[in-house]
Amino acid sequence: MYIHPPRFITRLFPDLRWGFDPAEYAGRVFITFDDGPTPGVTPWIIETLRKFDAKATFFCLGKNVEQYPELYRMIKDDGHVVGNHTYSHMKGWGNTPERYIEDVDLADSFIHSNLVRPPYGRITPSQARRMSERYNIIMWDVLSRDYSRTLSPAACLRNVTKHLRSGSIVVFHDSVKAFRNMSYALPRTLEHAARLGLKCEGIVL
Repeated sequence: MYIHPPRFITRLFPDLRWGFDPAEYAGRVFITFDDGPTPGVTPWIIETLRKFDAKATFFCLGKNVEQYPELYRMIKDDGHVVGNHTYSHMKGWGNTPERYIEDVDLADSFIHSNLVRPPYGRITPSQARRMSERYNIIMWDVLSRDYSRTLSPAACLRNVTKHLRSGSIVVFHDSVKAFRNMSYALPRTLEHAARLGLKCEGIVL
């Protein structure tokens, strides 16, 4: 399983944000979390980020924001950036642009962000064109794979630290499924970034 997105995919979708220019964004990295907010997990992430004076971007599911508005407020109140991860974790593949964008727009009624990340990274060119009219589509260049049940916590950490550089967009998950690996890798990633002189910031476009 890849850590970096395959080159043919980034060429197929050149207008999507796969990372930031390392020269223009020298000394800055962008840690992101998909799928939250999640009881028990989101507060732990926020507290860990606070210990390192780090900011992040949370790509939230609209249905979770609707169910756990207090956790969503906690993310925003701590100064983190929020993004849209659809309402129902819908895959773009197999759905019409109309149906997919309807799900994204439903999530936006709760999240109110110009940032969107497609679940699984699965989006069609026509969906991307339509969404790009109103949203910035944020992908990644470093995938931690923290969700994998077969990946060890140490391997999850290596997936990130081996590839971390200025301008990187790193994906972790704000979920119960990913917590075993994410809870090991996140604080150690933040320590590693600090040693490299990299500041963790939220994505603002």
